[in-house]
Amino acid sequence: MLDRYIQLLREGEIVAFPTETVYGLGADAWNPSAIRKIFVRKERPTDNPLIVHVASIPAVEQFAREISADARTLMQRFWPGPLTLIFKKKPEVLDLVTAGLDTVGVRWPSHPLSQELIASAGPLAAPSANTSGRPSPTKAEHVREDFGEQFPVIDAGETAIGLESTVLDLSRKPYRIYRPGAVSVQDIEEALGKKVEQASGDNPPAENRSPGTKYSHYTPDATVRWLDVNETTAPDSGTLYLLHSRRPGREGSNIITYEGDFPQFARELYDRFRQADHRGYTTVAIEPFTGGEREDPLMPALENRIQKAIG
Repeated sequence: MLDRYIQLLREGEIVAFPTETVYGLGADAWNPSAIRKIFVRKERPTDNPLIVHVASIPAVEQFAREISADARTLMQRFWPGPLTLIFKKKPEVLDLVTAGLDTVGVRWPSHPLSQELIASAGPLAAPSANTSGRPSPTKAEHVREDFGEQFPVIDAGETAIGLESTVLDLSRKPYRIYRPGAVSVQDIEEALGKKVEQASGDNPPAENRSPGTKYSHYTPDATVRWLDVNETTAPDSGTLYLLHSRRPGREGSNIITYEGDFPQFARELYDRFRQADHRGYTTVAIEPFTGGEREDPLMPALENRIQKAIG
């Protein structure tokens, strides 16, 4: 099934492939001309670093200058899975991959097709497989929507998580999460037995060490906004409403209710953004997270992606 895609990667082409988070746009991590094709195809700024995807823990040694005991603890606990670790890089790691920084982000995705692909083709530098700024792809059809019907994409249906990986910087102390994801700060602190920082609007990273921190991301053509707490639900047929706990004032095809199912909400968020554009909605109004639901481990990641889409 994967022979064609493995061959394309070996020939210096780029291929879209599924991970458990979103679809990635992969190129041979050691081939600068292939990596340049990622930036051209995505219309991605070259100062936005890529994540290297590997298929084993030992493969990290090709890229990381040093692998600490804490790093090994996290890799053993959460890999393969939705956690990207940032290390000080080895000199031979391409500046195209790291945006000229002295660090490199690495993760081992858990999707079996991505593991098979990387094991055969070698480590892949890969951002999400969408035009920069657009909602990330959680289905192969999203990739084709952005890049064309003939673009090589390994179609594995809908991704399991739907939000990008957690990004944790181990190159500095205290360690800092730049992008929240399905592996929560609580998960990491429990594994390490120590506190980690979380970057935020009030506590931004000094350098752009992680994708998803510098530029506008995840935005549909429709305007995304938070639903006002006193706002009557669904008076506007031009708005798509995404609710997680509120009862809708009426039934309607423009009202989506998740009833506390936050994994489903996360899995479908980007698809809902794209649906809003396909169906001609001008606005996406999302119920804010204000109560006990904030304890859900996915909440920081959901809120982060929505706020990024709002701008």
